[in-house]
Amino acid sequence: MRLHDTAVHSIRTALIVGLSVLGSTAALAQATDPGVRHAAADNGPAPPLAGLTTEELAFFQDGLARFSNVKVVVSSTGDNAGLGPRFNSNQCSSCHLQPFIGGSSPAINPLPAVANADGATNAVPWFIVPNGPIREARFVSDGGVHDLFVVTGRSDVDSLCTIVQPDFAPPGNGLTGQGGNPNVVYRIPTPVLGAGLIEAIPDSAILANARANAFVKFLFGVSAHPNRSGNDGTITRFGWKAQNKSLLLFSGEAYNVEMGISNLLFPQERSEAPACQGGNLTPNDTAAFDSTVATGALSDMEAFADFMRMLGPPTPAQPTASSQHGSALFTSVGCALCHTPVLMTDAAIANGDESAPSAALSNQPVRLFSDLLVHRMGTGLADGITQGAAGPDEFRTAPLWGVGQRIFFLHDGRTRNLIQAIRFHASQGSEANLVVVNFLRLSSQDQQDLINFLRSL
Repeated sequence: MRLHDTAVHSIRTALIVGLSVLGSTAALAQATDPGVRHAAADNGPAPPLAGLTTEELAFFQDGLARFSNVKVVVSSTGDNAGLGPRFNSNQCSSCHLQPFIGGSSPAINPLPAVANADGATNAVPWFIVPNGPIREARFVSDGGVHDLFVVTGRSDVDSLCTIVQPDFAPPGNGLTGQGGNPNVVYRIPTPVLGAGLIEAIPDSAILANARANAFVKFLFGVSAHPNRSGNDGTITRFGWKAQNKSLLLFSGEAYNVEMGISNLLFPQERSEAPACQGGNLTPNDTAAFDSTVATGALSDMEAFADFMRMLGPPTPAQPTASSQHGSALFTSVGCALCHTPVLMTDAAIANGDESAPSAALSNQPVRLFSDLLVHRMGTGLADGITQGAAGPDEFRTAPLWGVGQRIFFLHDGRTRNLIQAIRFHASQGSEANLVVVNFLRLSSQDQQDLINFLRSL
């Protein structure tokens, strides 16, 4: 090992050793998380991007309406049919509702009501509690999503349908999701606010940002990399492990996995028991070739993607002296090495008009506070799941825009407290260890200013 590398290693080792000492004394700090920031727009209509054309806005509104519809197994009109046979919820907006449609997991968990809707006989899993987050369950043993509920017993399904729920026992702490069956790990909903702007960031911008401040990142032990499509090699960017390439893929996968509705991207049913299909054709969701209304010709999957693509980003609070100081500290302690404050969309993004780029999506600043890369988060946050190039302890840098109005944090929703969320970033093998050290070394007032800045986003 060269002398330079030896010196850097010694510095890192000394700081990491100091982490345990600082962690034990940090409880003396007086900084507190002020909690969810409330705003006048809370519970209001989902905000479209500024600058949409009349046509873009029409497709946005159509997508919003479909995103909000409750799905059933069988419908007399055929619309909103195809739920199940296995599913996590019956409505896109039920999982994306805080502080309005398009956001994240709401304060009151809707899933206990979904479990027994229309006569279903589901038991509510132990990690779904009224004041906890919506959770998707994966089994480490196979890496896949195991849906919480089945359609058995519903009034709109054949009585011969007798499929049963997965076994998630033994139970642990229902609120944190910790301490139960070690084969079960969780994901909470990611907000889709501003998702079209994220989709419009070119790969070159992500890679240029990854190369920036290389020596400082090296000193901090930050060594992120992109997740990539296994087909064309381009950078994937949606989902907790940046496993999905586009909003259309994100939409189709969610429709199939979260609601059990087969579609043009996922045409086969996840469970093909005939008695549980309700007589629906597969794929359940397709384009309507005989429609005379332009937006009606789209499949739900496409309409959901349009809604997310043209959904506005979160609106931050007006800055204060405390939040402005916290913003400077956010950079100085190293948070911004991963949570990049702003990236730019490409100069000319197409969106429905072949003759001109979309003004709402083209050449726009994206104040997302993420590098869209995956980082090692250590043993403390590892979920044991590999998706593409994202390994068992790697996660996409979570975009922090809108974090001030979120209720639950980290990929599994184990905490509602931002200070705890920061501490959970530190564990053996985490790229964030030195950043957490720097945060814990701040005075209580500086810690408070940084937390106030995050809650202002």
